[in-house]
Amino acid sequence: MTEKQKMLAGMLYYADRDECLRNERLAAKDLCFELNNAKPSDTQKQADIIKRLLGKTKSGFCIVAPFWCDYGYNIEIGENFFANHNTVILDCNKVIFGDNVFIAPNCGFYTAGHPVDAARRNDGLEYALPIKVGNNVWIGGGVHVMPGVTIGDNVVIGGGSVVVKDIPGNCVAVGNPCRPIRAITESDILKQYGDSLAERQSVNKS
Repeated sequence: MTEKQKMLAGMLYYADRDECLRNERLAAKDLCFELNNAKPSDTQKQADIIKRLLGKTKSGFCIVAPFWCDYGYNIEIGENFFANHNTVILDCNKVIFGDNVFIAPNCGFYTAGHPVDAARRNDGLEYALPIKVGNNVWIGGGVHVMPGVTIGDNVVIGGGSVVVKDIPGNCVAVGNPCRPIRAITESDILKQYGDSLAERQSVNKS
């Protein structure tokens, strides 16, 4: 197997000794540099760069510079995707986002990990496990998502959380380590916004 095949299979591999992987990372970093140095008003140029960089996009998305990733082609974003300043995605394995995902500033998604034992780690070996984020997810500022994590649909991750284990759907989760603290229910509309929004939603449903 090639080092790239090992990487995508979640096996230990050498990232820095493989010319193919080195060149692919450099190509992605060059595109990130272009994105991060484009005029903020030139939204078409930014969108074109993102489409060249990422493995899969839909029609509606916004990534606010600066943005950095390792390869780009392992990242898939759904419809109505938004990532604020300083998003970092280490996509040595797949990182897949569903529809309507909102990411606050200074968040990181890290598929990459290293052996716990010093001998193999110092030899340059690493591994990568995929990350998956469901639909209708809001990730608060300064959240860090670790290798192999899946976040379910309709989840809110509180700011500053470190997500090391899977988070089930339809909940608010927070902390280090991040854990569900309560379910999200229809009563959240009334608690947070008052009757006016609830009435508007009721009208829209009728």
